[in-house]
Amino acid sequence: MDRKHKILVIGTGSIGERHLRCLQTTGRCEMAFCEPMDSCRAEVAERYGIHSDLAFENLDSAVASTTFDAAVVAAPAPFHIPIGMQLAKAGIHILMEKPLSLSMDGVQEFADLVKEESVVVAVGYTHRAHSAMIGLKEKLDSGKFGRPLELRVDIGQPLAVIRPAYADVYFADPKMGGGSIQDMITHFYSIGDWLLGPMNKIVTHAKHMALPRVTVEDTVHSLADHGGVMATYAQNLTQAQNEVITTVICEGGSIRANYGKKRVSWITEPDGEWNHEPFEMGDIDEIYIRQDNAFLDEVEGHGKSLCTLEEGIRTLKVNIASLKSAETFTWQEIS
Repeated sequence: MDRKHKILVIGTGSIGERHLRCLQTTGRCEMAFCEPMDSCRAEVAERYGIHSDLAFENLDSAVASTTFDAAVVAAPAPFHIPIGMQLAKAGIHILMEKPLSLSMDGVQEFADLVKEESVVVAVGYTHRAHSAMIGLKEKLDSGKFGRPLELRVDIGQPLAVIRPAYADVYFADPKMGGGSIQDMITHFYSIGDWLLGPMNKIVTHAKHMALPRVTVEDTVHSLADHGGVMATYAQNLTQAQNEVITTVICEGGSIRANYGKKRVSWITEPDGEWNHEPFEMGDIDEIYIRQDNAFLDEVEGHGKSLCTLEEGIRTLKVNIASLKSAETFTWQEIS
């Protein structure tokens, strides 16, 4: 495609601004954005060299002003589906931040409209774009390790250090998409879906343990089943080290992705040696740029987004089931 895509970013909080920056970095887009606060709108426009005519106060004025090829929905999760409906009716392709929503209200109607209007929708589960996960999936899909039997995901970080404003934004409020289940471990429920296929049942124990200034859950342990493959997901937001370690145990060996050590490893012999394959990884913008390019490829008709609407809906159902399980201390079936 010779001309640049005209892209609208809706919401310029930290994630929305990152989307704006990373899409601009692809060199494939002309950027516009919506931001209701006058001072913030002026600052973002100046920072990224965006003309004031492309810096809108609200979505209505943006859609009425010109034609956009695609939009990024980076508003809080309760507004995702209503905004998505408005965009789909206008024939605008959509990159929707995760989670897709907080309930199933309106989701099927949105999916039906998207299909009717032939709109591309991708959901922003960015860990699918991480070099470690890409390497793990490539090895798993090669078939060399045989049938997967078990998935183990271990995630931890000092959230108060990494995201100092966590208590002053949506994270502190479950009704806005906050808490560890909806905001954090959902990424790895999506990874499990990507690696193993849909999850069909889950049980979750989740508590607030130590994270200051909030009462939402900061520690989550989930057991799950992906069509006969057992899975364990464990996450905390209070430990000193920032790490993600994902291991798939197969009939013919094990494969492990380690973010901190920047390597994908595998072993096939009992008491044998681990083999290590290092990868290069820049800052977090790299995975957003990779996700953005995949989305733009699909918009152009020659590629596929990293997380489809169907997959995003499946992970939303997992989030809902996980929250209910944590509340009721029961296994939840996922249809």
